[in-house]
Amino acid sequence: MATTTLHEAQPSLPSPPTGAAPPGGTARRVLRELRRDIGAVLSTAFLVLIVLMALFAPLIGTLAGHGPDTFDSAAVDKDLGGLPKGSLGGISGDHWLGVEPQNGRDILVRIAYGARISMLIAVSATLLTTVIGVVLGLLAGFYGRWVDQVISRLMDFLMAFPALIFMIAVLSALPAGNRPVLLVIVLSVFGWPYLARVVRGQTLTLTGREFVEAARASGAGSRALIFAEILPNLRSTIIVMTTLAVPGYIGTEAGLSFLGVGVTPPTASWGQMIANSVSWYQVDPMYFVIPGAFLFGTVLALTVVGDRLRHALDAGEAS
Repeated sequence: MATTTLHEAQPSLPSPPTGAAPPGGTARRVLRELRRDIGAVLSTAFLVLIVLMALFAPLIGTLAGHGPDTFDSAAVDKDLGGLPKGSLGGISGDHWLGVEPQNGRDILVRIAYGARISMLIAVSATLLTTVIGVVLGLLAGFYGRWVDQVISRLMDFLMAFPALIFMIAVLSALPAGNRPVLLVIVLSVFGWPYLARVVRGQTLTLTGREFVEAARASGAGSRALIFAEILPNLRSTIIVMTTLAVPGYIGTEAGLSFLGVGVTPPTASWGQMIANSVSWYQVDPMYFVIPGAFLFGTVLALTVVGDRLRHALDAGEAS
């Protein structure tokens, strides 16, 4: 569930090429490969739906006539302990995916707002992880010596650290305010070493290649070598690692929220909804199934897209 789980079994990555390929040609080849894969197409369509739900969550609430925290006592039966009225968890024309037991909050609206918070945290953590991992990986691989030693030992320490236990302890001790920001910081602290290690290894390989040596012999400085020769050849690796990081962070955020140390109520979160549904799944299984299906589908779709993207980039590099 933690960030270490995301990267323990690292995917095979595109080998560093001997020179930067034209971005336009590579992009066209990748898109052509992805369009041929029905799994990638379906996964992308589902992800587009999730992103639209996250972006237009307030509009969905307006159309549904309910806010994420609006109680609807008329939608639950108090005589039955607060169970939703009707079948399938209270699915009706007023509540398209049913309602939560006891309070009658609309599940569709809370799913949309939960998608917003999950995507916001996951994408923000991925961007911060990518920046830190790429910068430190490049520095370690390019300069070597004591710079490499310091950064590599820091990576080893963080990768060996029990990340999940530390996350739970830190988030439990810190105040609930600005919890999404704290989640982004904590996830990034334990996430960047995995990308940095891959970038470092490929930078070491690229530094000894002929085109880098030729640029150095022609008088190019360190900045030019890094940004003009090495970094463009790490593009495929960074894209693949970044794409595969997002589903890991979504799952980690949901897991922490499930344990009660992630996003705090009344902010909607998929993990929080699943945690609340545990005591109801025998009498109202839809309350568990619907947010669980959205979480599972999103993580699966992102993983499929990341895997297919890796294969497409491999094919593009081979051609």
